[in-house]
Amino acid sequence: MVLSTPSSVAVPIKMPESEASQSLKKRFSSRYQLVLVGEGLLVGIFGGAAVTLYRMSLSAAERFLRFITGLAVGHPLAVVGWFAVLAVLCFIVCRLMLWEPYTQGSGIPQTDAEVMGRINMPWHRVMVAKFVEGTLCAFGGLSLGREGPAVQLGAVSGKAVSRGFKRGRGEERLLMTCGAAAGMSAAFSAPLTGVLFALEEIHKEFTAPLILTVMASSVASDFLVSQVLGVSPVLKLVFLRDLPHADYLTVCALGVVCGFLGALHNKGMFDCQDKLYGRIKKYLPYSRIAIPFAIAGVAAFAFPQLMCGGDAIIELMTSHYNQPLLLLVGLLVGKYLFTTVSFASGAPGGTLFPLVVMGVLIGAIFGTCVIDLTGMPQEYIANFVVMGVAGLFAGVVRAPVTAVVLAFELTGSLDALLSVTIVSIIAFLVANLLEIDPFYEHLLANLLGSTPHDPQSNGKAGEKVLHSCWVGAGSQLEGKLIRDIDWPRDVRVVTVDRAGQEIVPTGSTRLLALDEILLIMNTDTEDESQEWVWNVSRGSITSQNFPRST
Repeated sequence: MVLSTPSSVAVPIKMPESEASQSLKKRFSSRYQLVLVGEGLLVGIFGGAAVTLYRMSLSAAERFLRFITGLAVGHPLAVVGWFAVLAVLCFIVCRLMLWEPYTQGSGIPQTDAEVMGRINMPWHRVMVAKFVEGTLCAFGGLSLGREGPAVQLGAVSGKAVSRGFKRGRGEERLLMTCGAAAGMSAAFSAPLTGVLFALEEIHKEFTAPLILTVMASSVASDFLVSQVLGVSPVLKLVFLRDLPHADYLTVCALGVVCGFLGALHNKGMFDCQDKLYGRIKKYLPYSRIAIPFAIAGVAAFAFPQLMCGGDAIIELMTSHYNQPLLLLVGLLVGKYLFTTVSFASGAPGGTLFPLVVMGVLIGAIFGTCVIDLTGMPQEYIANFVVMGVAGLFAGVVRAPVTAVVLAFELTGSLDALLSVTIVSIIAFLVANLLEIDPFYEHLLANLLGSTPHDPQSNGKAGEKVLHSCWVGAGSQLEGKLIRDIDWPRDVRVVTVDRAGQEIVPTGSTRLLALDEILLIMNTDTEDESQEWVWNVSRGSITSQNFPRST
């Protein structure tokens, strides 16, 4: 196998011929792509089954919680007994977190880090611990979401399938991405959202084999969930018609509001983690996790609508959008504060569903104000609710494409596509201009900063992996000969795909914008090589305001 290097026209790569040939034959084999899709389907079934059981467990825990606390109202001894139960739940959750530390938080940063090759999660321990922890936190009433844990459960399902078939590290990462998509799809009952979230937030690559495999996994997961839990999405938003174009100034204004509140959401979360919980140094994690459990005990009797992910608020809003303005503001502030205290403690649970709930409230508040000020028909408040969900998601997560697709799948209609897209773009830009980190990128940076690099996470020493990248317009690679580029020592160019034509490169091959380059790397230096490739292949429009998650 002849591969190009920067210093010569063409030389043999310094690796065993059998290993290089096997990697390349698998890469370009149509049969292998079919196998990948089949494995993606299998991951979708396993991941979908795990998340379906997880959702059923959470729902049962929440129903039992409301039943018990409803009986305890007005009985002081029963209330004291419930706080004793919360203490026991807190103790069990903390013991599980100590048994498997990779289960703390939402699980999405851990999935990101594993796909990057920085950590090596024991899939069986994570599966058991996360499932039980999430159920107990839901039973305790903590304001946490199911989507982050669902992504992690799906990802470790993909890892289990990979280990079962004895796949290499590169394929394992792909199957974990499939599992993440399956988890998100099953959590929201939204398969396209699962696909886009896995590609936009986790894997950061858009190649045909990857997209096909992830789609197969996400669809299989959604099919399984729909057979068990029904075909309706978790949150069904309905509106009658799109806003008239003459009222699109209000759409732009909502985008600005969502971008600002998204950045504020992240700032508050980060400060609570670092400046409040960061001061608690002793008896970890008990001393931190006890705080949200104690607050949940108070909320169960004083503000029951704030408990758990936010299903009670959704039921209230979907029954009638036109709620009193003060009630909406109170629910928004209370939900945000309780979610911040719960998540920042490190408790095993996510924030995506509470985030969607807060987006619903923001849209309803903004729509109520606009209707009161302009006399716009009341029926349009549903439009602002949908735009609020997409705008806040884009402002917090900085994944605007996923935000638009999520809004589409929650409504089942393309009527609001234009307005939702405008809100998502503006919210994304405003949040970036405020220079507050995207939510999961900040959590990932904290995780990588506090977790030593696992030498086992990249597989066998010297193992070869394949990566592809695009030559961005105006990038450092555009217009250069391959031999004139100072490639990292362990990186070799395998092929160049130009407008569908495959080119076997030599040192005199000139790279052009939109060329897709297939690179082979050594796992020992893969992280550094990928970072270098990312930096030199970015187009000229990319700036520091649009950082890579790594």
